[in-house]
Amino acid sequence: MRTNEKNESHESHGSHDSHPVLPPSGDYQTLLSFQKAEVVYDITFRFAHKYLSRGDRTVDQMIQSARSGKKNILEGSKAALTSKETEIKLTNVARASLEELLDDYLDFLRVRDLTIWEPNSKEALFVRNLGRQEPQTFELYREFVETRPPETVANIAICLIHQTNYLVDQQLRRLEQDFVNPSFPVRRRKRLFSSISVQRSAPHFFFSSSSRGGGCSGSVRLSWCSRS
Repeated sequence: MRTNEKNESHESHGSHDSHPVLPPSGDYQTLLSFQKAEVVYDITFRFAHKYLSRGDRTVDQMIQSARSGKKNILEGSKAALTSKETEIKLTNVARASLEELLDDYLDFLRVRDLTIWEPNSKEALFVRNLGRQEPQTFELYREFVETRPPETVANIAICLIHQTNYLVDQQLRRLEQDFVNPSFPVRRRKRLFSSISVQRSAPHFFFSSSSRGGGCSGSVRLSWCSRS
């Protein structure tokens, strides 16, 4: 039985408050959005090859979307050294790619009548708490990806994509604020920022205050994190 697909937006809390939205230009490895996008790619690569049929075009599409999300965050950060406009464009491409990947995971669950976790379900809260740990690496999620059913793995990926999208949106807002260049044509600036706003139209959720301290409770570990 399916649950509601609509996700709610939440503010970031906890350890991520001290993590800079925009690190020094070019230092993409310290960028939390890049770290999470890399985890999303690692999960997607394994998920697509393990749970989708060989020859299914969705395999390549999902992997390419995940790769594009990761690589464009990386390239955008590096481009900041020479062109703020290029940084914004590449970061926006990353956001669009992650949105496509999110839709593929939702489709996987929906057409198979599998459960899509509610934003404040105990499972989603557990993943959010994992998402608070720094640095974000695939090793934090490896056990779950390798031992849980595809329904669970897909939902974990969905949670992480929402978290990554939230962070990318924060980057884009900051870039908009910093992008003050009188020589840049007003028309091009409006066109650039209007394309950014379109990508933000989809709802997302991140780290809710209700998950603080409660997402990794013993009951969650027993009911969801146990292998049985």
